Amino acid sequence: MNNMTNMTPPPFPGIIQSIDEIRAVIGEAHPAVQHKVIHQIDEHARAFIAKSPLFFYATSNANGTSDVSPRGDAAGFVRVLDERRLMFPERLGNRRLDSMQNLLTNPQVGLIFIIPGVEMVLRVNGRGWLTKDEELLSTMQLNGKTPIAAVGVEVQECFVHCSRALKLSKIWDTATWVPEQEQPDGMDMFRAHVALNGIALEE
Repeated sequence: MNNMTNMTPPPFPGIIQSIDEIRAVIGEAHPAVQHKVIHQIDEHARAFIAKSPLFFYATSNANGTSDVSPRGDAAGFVRVLDERRLMFPERLGNRRLDSMQNLLTNPQVGLIFIIPGVEMVLRVNGRGWLTKDEELLSTMQLNGKTPIAAVGVEVQECFVHCSRALKLSKIWDTATWVPEQEQPDGMDMFRAHVALNGIALEE
């Protein structure tokens, strides 16, 4: 029996099967772009990270299911230990522990650092570890509270990413911001989503 007859059809038409299909259309990247990746944190990356109060943290589990989580604090909360290592605190949140569970089964992580008003971003890929070392955690206190753990990342790739996405989105242009009265209500969304799973919350 042909195995193709038992395969679930893709959810979208025109599915691309190989990178060659894309390369045939867009061609090869400029040599400068191909060689922009470094394998350590240099002085420029260190300065960028020191000024960043926000980054997005991508992890995935052993099965490949992915998760992206925003992490924010006062600028400088991500500490660069040396040219190959950085560290950031894991503070008590909603107790789902999505990122930490993923990290324990798949150490590969991706970070995108953002500085308000700056359209370029810095990307870091590497291997992550969870640590509960008391001496390290004591240096990451916030309002007198010590984080429950910290994530240490061994940098494998580090590179600046072009401004196209943030420029086109006009994310820093306050004239494009959604008026406060039209902004989505996070608690309304939360209640609606948990209700779909059979949980009713009081106002």
